[in-house]
Amino acid sequence: MTNKLTADNLIQEIARAVDAKGGKAYYIGGFVRDKLMTVLGISPGADVLGKDVDIEVHGVQAEDLRELLSQFGEVITIGKSFGVYAVRGYDIDIAIPRKEKNTGRGHRDFEIYTDPFLGVEAAARRRDFTINALMQDVLTGEIVDCFGSREDLKNGIIRHIDPESFVEDPLRVLRAAQFAARFDFKVADETMDLCRQIDLSALPRERVTAELEKALCKGRKPSIFFAVLRAMDQLGHWFPELVSLIGLEQDPIFHPEGDVWNHVMAALDKAVVYRDCAEEPFRFMLIPLVHDLGKIETTEEVNGRIHAYDHEKVGLPVVSRFLHRLTNDAGLIRYVMNMTELHMRPNTVAYAKSSIKKTNRLFDEAVSPYELILFSTIDMFSERYEGEREDNLEFLLDRLEIYKEYMSRPYVTGKDLIDAGLSPGENFKEILGYAHKLRLAGIPKDEALKQVLAYARRCK
Repeated sequence: MTNKLTADNLIQEIARAVDAKGGKAYYIGGFVRDKLMTVLGISPGADVLGKDVDIEVHGVQAEDLRELLSQFGEVITIGKSFGVYAVRGYDIDIAIPRKEKNTGRGHRDFEIYTDPFLGVEAAARRRDFTINALMQDVLTGEIVDCFGSREDLKNGIIRHIDPESFVEDPLRVLRAAQFAARFDFKVADETMDLCRQIDLSALPRERVTAELEKALCKGRKPSIFFAVLRAMDQLGHWFPELVSLIGLEQDPIFHPEGDVWNHVMAALDKAVVYRDCAEEPFRFMLIPLVHDLGKIETTEEVNGRIHAYDHEKVGLPVVSRFLHRLTNDAGLIRYVMNMTELHMRPNTVAYAKSSIKKTNRLFDEAVSPYELILFSTIDMFSERYEGEREDNLEFLLDRLEIYKEYMSRPYVTGKDLIDAGLSPGENFKEILGYAHKLRLAGIPKDEALKQVLAYARRCK
């Protein structure tokens, strides 16, 4: 039967089987929220619709639910103590209502108790925000709204449900900021007050990074995530470098938007335009967030003008600390560090109309030349640069095509050098480096091989 049912049909069949046993099946959480937002004319974003389907089954004991599900395919237990199951081949979580008891300071410090007869209001009360507490009867389509969720959705409000349980999970502070950025909603004043009281230090960095990724990759205005955390006085533990940007002045001639904080936040929101063009949107969105952290170390006033000379290089240790606090992903860290170090150069070479050899070298250094170019336009978002921005973009994209064409040509390889009589040795890497420079300069392979062999003889 599993192969014959769509996910929607499977859910309907499960709900009918549950109903036959005297229980009820409900859609819960984000799935219901996003559907209702669409009905209300508030788009949740195409990236979240149709994902993360969660079903909650009331009135059926765990062993009976598992037996019931087995008629539709192999049952997978996702968390025995959590009472969460799935049918293999379907991206649907099927859960029993549960309640939690706080046992410590961390996000995972809870004892979980399943209770199929908990009731819809008590089951919904354990959720974080009213907009996530909606339930929908699978069979009738009736929306169950115990906490004014629809009104909060209409008014664009992120509001906690239960003040006592809310403060037990510190991740909810970041989730409040993440949802605010994702939907461009406001966090209720009373929820803001609670969030100010919560200690975030015990959170695992993986969960912090996951919320950051949602804010950056799904947020309509990612800057809201940080603005909300700032208003909560919750930037300091996980994002202390960003606190240092507040009030850090820039030259108003080049940065009429104000201090470095304002510049970074504006660049974040501008980067949304290119977010889906990036191979990995999260790492791309980290560039505007960290690219000017070096100004913390380099900003000074010289002859009445504010400068931050070499901030893109001097600031690399600051960027490294920021990233390593959040992740061990070596590829991500290498990408962001590389882009940060190079972020000033595309516009510099474009202004100077530099040689093909120079732009080829720049693109060759970049982990992603195309994404470096995209960010260079983001960094010039001020109206002051309107004309230059388009000119620079056109110049850089043209030069990128030339670079790609050069890289597609035959070139001198290590095998070519060995075939010509060279033996790998201590100078071999240096000789290959010289061959690569000739490739970037567009020297044809035959001529380049002659020059490389001559260079090798001089290296002996």
